[in-house]
Amino acid sequence: MNGRAAGAAGPAEPGPAAAPRNEPAQRASPQPDPAQSEPYVPPNPEPDENIQHSLFGEILDWMLAPLLLLWPMSIAITYLVAKSIANQPFDDALEDRVTVLSQQIRTVSGQPVVQLPGSARDILRADDVDSVYFQISGPDGGHLDGDRDLPRPRDADAAGTDERARSGAVAFRNDSIHGTPVRVAYSYVNLDPVPERGPAAGGATATAPGLALVQVAETLDKRAHLANEIIKGVILPQFIILPVILALVWFALSRGLSPLAELQQRIRARPQDDLSPIDPRQVPEEISPLVGSFNDMLERLAQTVEMQKRFIADAAHQMKTPLAGMRMQSELALRQVDPDEIHRSLEQLAKSSESATRLVNQLLALARAENQPHAGLAFEEIDLAQLARATVQDWVQASFTHRIDLGFEPQDEPLVIAGNALMLRELLSNLIDNALRYTPQGGSVTVRVRRDGEHALLEVEDTGPGIAPSERVHVFERFYRILGTNVQGSGLGLAIVREIAQQHGAEIDIFNNPRSHASKYPGSLFRLTFPPPVHDLADAE
Repeated sequence: MNGRAAGAAGPAEPGPAAAPRNEPAQRASPQPDPAQSEPYVPPNPEPDENIQHSLFGEILDWMLAPLLLLWPMSIAITYLVAKSIANQPFDDALEDRVTVLSQQIRTVSGQPVVQLPGSARDILRADDVDSVYFQISGPDGGHLDGDRDLPRPRDADAAGTDERARSGAVAFRNDSIHGTPVRVAYSYVNLDPVPERGPAAGGATATAPGLALVQVAETLDKRAHLANEIIKGVILPQFIILPVILALVWFALSRGLSPLAELQQRIRARPQDDLSPIDPRQVPEEISPLVGSFNDMLERLAQTVEMQKRFIADAAHQMKTPLAGMRMQSELALRQVDPDEIHRSLEQLAKSSESATRLVNQLLALARAENQPHAGLAFEEIDLAQLARATVQDWVQASFTHRIDLGFEPQDEPLVIAGNALMLRELLSNLIDNALRYTPQGGSVTVRVRRDGEHALLEVEDTGPGIAPSERVHVFERFYRILGTNVQGSGLGLAIVREIAQQHGAEIDIFNNPRSHASKYPGSLFRLTFPPPVHDLADAE
């Protein structure tokens, strides 16, 4: 074997058969019902992310919820604004009354006097709704005229009273009289200077100006009535407008989402075999990315369906030959009388059935390899050298049958890759089977595992007729057979190898065998380059 680790060991002996399951001789004593001994535990509620939501409902909630929350705030703000609007004209009337009363105060013989005719008093108090009160107080706080019960302002003795009196400004406050709330307008009036004689001054004359307080108050019935009228005029229309707004929002959402319903109807109206893309110009701009993704999925699905159709057609075509041969041999055996001829027909029938069995197995292996990406391929860390050694041992007996030297050149250290062991064994088995079929008797097939930097290499070389460079692109196609070869096969082995290699991210290359020196048999070298495991890359960084 020239230094190669020969896989001469025969197939492993089968292990002992599993012992049959023993049935119990008698029924066990009844156990207590767990449902009666344990309390009932309700099932966990379904997570919110798994509950289907309505896009229409989501948009409606986000639009109407703020509207319904802002509506009470709008009513409150409207009420405050209405009260402010209602107060302004009545405050202006109170201010005019205070101004008129202020003009009726005179100083006579050093004493303030109010010159207010009776008719003026009647006009001042004339009001059909509210009660009107007024009060005029002298500089010392003495009562001059009006209602004595009207309370004085809290700032009557403040230091800023003189400045307010000089400016003639009218102030307003809210107060109450006899337990009834009132609105009060008041102002301080400068009286004429009063002459005074100081005894210590030797008869000199001095002046001491005084301030009179004028107040006019009225109850709040007219104000409340006006504020209520304003609120009714503003809020009552809102009760009519709000349902209209809700109806318009509902209609706008229905119209806005109608393209989705139309798209749904167009998709449902399609024939089952129509996988043509949807025209993105017929949908709103917002869902164009969704339609683009859906078109990509349709394209992949169309490719998958076309691949399955081609696979079924090719498989049916390839199965015709062995089945036709088996039928012909069986009919021939039925017509034969000579035992030797019957035996030869049965041998041919056995060979045809073996060929059909191998074809079916390879078809199933190819289908399994192509569908693994959709089912999800579980990768784990695998020692490639150990897997290759075990696979080579499975083919030792077949190499004896073909009279070919099958060897394995191991790696000195473990060579770990990420992959699926079952699929990788299928890949290597197809490469070894292909090499054994095309290598003439007396030749050799070598499986080699080695490391090249961070990558793991799996090589299978033979001393067969080799593959021309122009044919190397096509040998991985399904059912492709190189013309001029008399080797029986289905043309699926290398297609299976390519599918499994792509799933593992491995690159596959074909070369002439550098160790073969015969011009008639240049040999072939299949090399698969596997990427390093993820943790190896992390360690390298």
